[in-house]
Amino acid sequence: MSQPSKRQPALVASKFEQELVRLHQETSHSSIQYHASLFTDFDRQSWSRPSAAPICSKTESFGDSSCRYINRAIVFQQIDIEHCQGPQHFLLNERGIQSNSLPVMRLFGTTQKLLPPAAVSEVKLLQKANIYGYSPNKHLPFLKISATSPSHLNAVKKFVESGIAFSRFPLRSYPTFESNMPIVLRFMVDAKLTGMNWVELPKETFVLRKDYEKVSTCHMDDLISHAPEGDWASLAPLRILSFDIECAGRKGIFPEASQDPIIQIASVVTIQGEAQPCTRAVFSFKPCAPIVGAEVMSYDREEDMMMGWVDPDIVIGYNIYTPTKGSDTFFSSKAYGTRESKTYNLDGRLVFDILQVMQRDYKLRSYSLNSVCAHFLGEQKEDVPHNIITDLFNGNDETRRRLAVYCLKDAYLPQRLVNKLMCIVNYTEMARVTGIPFNYILSRGQQVKVVSQLYRKAAEEGYVIPALRTEVAEEQYEGATVIEPIKGYYDVPIATLDFASLYPSIMMAHNLCYTTLLEASALPGLGLSPDDYIRTPSGDMFVKSSLCKGILPIILEDLIAARKKAKAELKVERDPSKRAMLDGRQLALKISANSVYGFTGATVGKLPCIPISQSVTAFGRDMIEMTKDLVEKKFTVGNGYKSDAKVIYGDTDSVMVKFGTDSLEDAMDLGKEAAQYISSHFIKPINLEFEKCYFPYLLINKKRYAGLYWTNFKSYDKMDSKGIETVRRDNCRLVQTVIDTSLRKILIDRDVEGAKTYVKQVISDLLQSKIDLSHLVITKALSKAGEDYAGKQAHVELAERMRKRDAATAPNMGDRVAYVIVKSSKGLLGTILLTE
Repeated sequence: MSQPSKRQPALVASKFEQELVRLHQETSHSSIQYHASLFTDFDRQSWSRPSAAPICSKTESFGDSSCRYINRAIVFQQIDIEHCQGPQHFLLNERGIQSNSLPVMRLFGTTQKLLPPAAVSEVKLLQKANIYGYSPNKHLPFLKISATSPSHLNAVKKFVESGIAFSRFPLRSYPTFESNMPIVLRFMVDAKLTGMNWVELPKETFVLRKDYEKVSTCHMDDLISHAPEGDWASLAPLRILSFDIECAGRKGIFPEASQDPIIQIASVVTIQGEAQPCTRAVFSFKPCAPIVGAEVMSYDREEDMMMGWVDPDIVIGYNIYTPTKGSDTFFSSKAYGTRESKTYNLDGRLVFDILQVMQRDYKLRSYSLNSVCAHFLGEQKEDVPHNIITDLFNGNDETRRRLAVYCLKDAYLPQRLVNKLMCIVNYTEMARVTGIPFNYILSRGQQVKVVSQLYRKAAEEGYVIPALRTEVAEEQYEGATVIEPIKGYYDVPIATLDFASLYPSIMMAHNLCYTTLLEASALPGLGLSPDDYIRTPSGDMFVKSSLCKGILPIILEDLIAARKKAKAELKVERDPSKRAMLDGRQLALKISANSVYGFTGATVGKLPCIPISQSVTAFGRDMIEMTKDLVEKKFTVGNGYKSDAKVIYGDTDSVMVKFGTDSLEDAMDLGKEAAQYISSHFIKPINLEFEKCYFPYLLINKKRYAGLYWTNFKSYDKMDSKGIETVRRDNCRLVQTVIDTSLRKILIDRDVEGAKTYVKQVISDLLQSKIDLSHLVITKALSKAGEDYAGKQAHVELAERMRKRDAATAPNMGDRVAYVIVKSSKGLLGTILLTE
């Protein structure tokens, strides 16, 4: 490793370099000046992983063999679960398990690596009930077949489903249950593990091999899985590494590992729960001048630089999956869209690409690191054009220092985003609430979250879930209703009444579930009276909860009760870290409850049930119409009110009412009265709430409106808009700016003439080419492959052109493509030129 050379003090430091100085001052509690002499006695920052606690053991002999039993419990927070095939262990022979190769489940935590026991290949006769359809005689005999590996399980499944003939019984195929469940999720359900929870191995249930690799021989019953509550709701001091790399590339070619060396790696390490990073370091291939507030380590060989890197628990970065390496993945979800990507597997380490978090959770015009940081943090990257990176590397110590500051900022910004948006905390709570591994949250859609909860509750209640084949179904059902809007500009308060968690509350109120569904053909033989079941508005039948409580309503009740508890604890909690955990938990519980209905209606899914989903939407349509009728019949002049109320619009779970009063306070009081009155007409827990008033209100069309949002009559909260250009991303920024400014002039300033004048001036500036080109950029997502589009579209044509030029850097499915439409050089009508 080369020693850093002394240099003259820098006269001007960038804002980021000044921030590095501040961070160093806070961590070292000493006064630091921006001077080269600082580096003569620079203390190495906290880098290596803390050592594990000493392990005490006792040795016992087994014939010719011996092992060391651990005589204290090991408690750790598991963050990743993997499976592999492992060799036989002599302790398993003692339990009568004979196999040369067994599946091994490996649990990774913050400091330990453990191998839980292998499953035994056996067949058991169990009494279970099929979750699909109501049956008074719940339990029937089922065979539980445990295979020795996932591949063997698939073979057994195929064998059973293709048909078995034995003894005097003819050839017959049998349906399988729970045979399509991922092995990791199967293990977690059976062991009662949830994502990111704390796990304890009791003392004397595991041994240390001579190579000191921890090996567990305890049964699943010995594994203690702590529910994430109370003291077990905390997060371990996870080491979070945010990194960025720079490569010496060739012009117009994406860097390749075989030809283009990694020249710098910037690393920022943060301990979960701490506000500031404990380590800021740059690994440099070739000497690099020092950076205040960061440690610079220079190497003469690329290999030595790579070997000096850090060992974290969680690896984060921005767009860290290169387009040329890793496993191809295809993600498609109605909620999150379609995208192609790459994945890497690091055993025991979570890999967390912040770009995927942004694409999944936030609707932005651009997902570049610069744009995202400008939006959330109000700052951007260091100013170093990508085409001079190689030149800076080939320069001297100072030019490599400039590159190192640029690289370090690119590693620091993702860490800032994670802290700002509480990504680790929120995703941890989602994993705990739904019971899935942490890495499933970004790689899977919504269905796996409901599947996990359904399997767990079904196991508790003695049900098994059929393994249905996923097929594209033609069966469709009618969705939510939309009351025809009475369009116009309303200069009086408009009260908005919303059903709280409408679809979950309908499922709970009417006991809609797989286990309560009645088939019309089976009804005569069940001996049920009309009081034992309901017929939904869609014509489907379900037994009442007095006869059989449904699994889905139980899950929903548990989620809603847990959310109320979390919100109550959040109100009194003062510790910032615990408040963040509770807030993330209540949000995860809300999202999970709202996902259950969609799971039953997903025709291409694990367990679709159209009778449930179409019954839910049918009840919802009736409730919206009933709400409209009740409001307009109750609040009339004839009943003693000042004006006749009129519902001017309704959509899915809300109605907007004009009570006819000019007073905002009176409109709010009438809204609360109406909500209470209408709620009394529905079965609990269905509840209509007064949420807000719009005043003034501009109703343009279905799902398109804007207004000032009031929850307190003393001052408005914000200007709210739905479905118009201020929130849509498929128009250029100029359109968004013009519409937003016009609405503010109309709704806030009440200056319609001023809005007209402003729009005319913008049009004039546009025609005179006074508008900056950056305001005319349009972004659209590649939602499918180019050949699947019916006609030519601008962003698709541009993406194809970029792919021909350099496939490695071209947009993938799911990416947003930015472009500008300009006049053709030939001036031909309809001809467009697309530029990046």
